[in-house]
Amino acid sequence: MNILMVSHYFESHRGGVEIVAGQLARAFTRLGHRVTWAACDSDRPPGDRATCERAVPLPANNLLERRTGIPYPLPLPTAVGRLAREVRAADAVLVQDGFYLPCLLAQRCARQVGKPAVLVQHIGTVPYNNPILRLAMQLLSRLLTRPALAAADQVVFISELTRRHFATLRFRRPPLVLFNGVDTSVFVPLPPGTDRSALRQALGLDPARPVILFVGRFVEKKGLQHLQQMASCRPDWTWALAGWGPIDPAAWSLDNVHVFSNRSGPTLAPLYQAADALVLPSVGEGFPLVIQEALACGLPVACGDDTATADPAATPFLVGVPVRTTDPTATAEAFMAAFDAILANRDAALAQRQIRADFARERYSWDKMAGSLLAAFR
Repeated sequence: MNILMVSHYFESHRGGVEIVAGQLARAFTRLGHRVTWAACDSDRPPGDRATCERAVPLPANNLLERRTGIPYPLPLPTAVGRLAREVRAADAVLVQDGFYLPCLLAQRCARQVGKPAVLVQHIGTVPYNNPILRLAMQLLSRLLTRPALAAADQVVFISELTRRHFATLRFRRPPLVLFNGVDTSVFVPLPPGTDRSALRQALGLDPARPVILFVGRFVEKKGLQHLQQMASCRPDWTWALAGWGPIDPAAWSLDNVHVFSNRSGPTLAPLYQAADALVLPSVGEGFPLVIQEALACGLPVACGDDTATADPAATPFLVGVPVRTTDPTATAEAFMAAFDAILANRDAALAQRQIRADFARERYSWDKMAGSLLAAFR
């Protein structure tokens, strides 16, 4: 099958949606299908045939992200014709989220020429603190995302949380819920008996202090204001922050904050293995891939209480904490109480690492997700 996959960015951008797109492209390729990946030309396209047969950079303006941190590229007029040609050449079209303009254009082209299109919806809406951004997000969801979901040949939600957000919509076919996979050959717990102190020293982390890990973009919706409050209140804990974005945690001038800005994919695994727990005080998420990676490495996870319900099977392994976007102090206190409980039983948490890892290995698979998407196309 010739599959055209469309996302707003390529994987080198390092956002969750585009990382998922890259993993699915490789899974389709492993299963013997030909993948063409079209995305805005803001980032370097993949150059290896193991990911996709061809990459198609779409001319776009990425000024909005550079100015505000909101990842919303605007395709230029020349991108429309290029995308239409790729749709006509494909057997099926996979659209990664109905919020982004390149994806909406691809879906519309597919409908016009009668090509089957599956829309994978990752998020609902993001409740930004800024009232203008919040209103803009709500309007875009109402004017773009919801009509796209209603018109799609098949909608796939990556979490129960996202499905519930759009529960009032009428779909052409009953929507599916397919959870993202995780590479359990890379994201694994440290082997029993391995010296975690040596790993922490190699990463520049204090072996004697608890290590709380955050992985994600450094933007408002990921809860960076809450993380700053936590790190300020608990100088006796090490806060390892892996990611990039317009917010710079190094500017907080906190000695217990360590920033890792150049890690992605396999290079993140040592951080998960070295940490005591993962923190994710975000809002407006579906089911972030970092939670699945952390579980595969055996980590306890504290996240927003909504996010903790995204996969009911995973809920027993997650600590849900209320996230109050307008009250960083109360949110930080609630997360720190959760980590106090986790760290009070560090020996038990270590003993349960393999249980979490076994759950993730059995529950999440890129090849299984790709196979279900292929069945939807057929």
